[in-house]
Amino acid sequence: MDLTPFLDTLEGTSLDQILLSVAISGKVAIAMKGRFLLRAVCENFQDRSHIGCAVTDESSCLAYLAREPYELLICTDRLEEGNGFELSRKAREAQPHLKVVVLALGDVIPAEYAEAPWLDAVVAEADVVDDQRPLQAAVIAVMGNHSYRSPSLRTGILPYLSCPRLTPREYEVLDLLASGMSDREIARSLVVSEETARTYTKRLLQTLGVNNRLQAVLKGMRCGMIQI
Repeated sequence: MDLTPFLDTLEGTSLDQILLSVAISGKVAIAMKGRFLLRAVCENFQDRSHIGCAVTDESSCLAYLAREPYELLICTDRLEEGNGFELSRKAREAQPHLKVVVLALGDVIPAEYAEAPWLDAVVAEADVVDDQRPLQAAVIAVMGNHSYRSPSLRTGILPYLSCPRLTPREYEVLDLLASGMSDREIARSLVVSEETARTYTKRLLQTLGVNNRLQAVLKGMRCGMIQI
């Protein structure tokens, strides 16, 4: 999937604005597994004109990187096609000054990449769910020419995870969120008002004990409630 041509149509985000405080002057490449993660990260850029590509596979991202210089690559380890760690390696070979942040949905850095000099920052999915703002910290670190590993990757201890029971409606809303839908799109799908859709989303966040949609979907994945 290539979201790049549609970046200017994205709505504002209700997430915690994880990337808005970061000063980025150059082009940003984003490669995420699934429409939800791709959209969630893109919507957290205040100035989306910096996003040069927003895709879900390795080859498309490399094609964009071959066209012009980029400053930052943010990707997940798992992609719809390809591997985020390999994407990062190839991207740095093509553009040595590129900064790299990997969101590890598997919560680990494979042994063959653990000491890789091109792997600037890695964030464990578990730490995003735990609301320690590690993705923001990772981007700030690499933009300041530092390396970064999120808390559980440094300690080897994953945060405690509690999995509450959801109502049928909450499961339905979680599925729709995971598919990348906005409140407006959820409202249309459920044939309710947009205000009611927002209320459903807020109730879901409360039940899951999280603060935003990104955490909700990631926690749903970790609890085996959904897949993306």
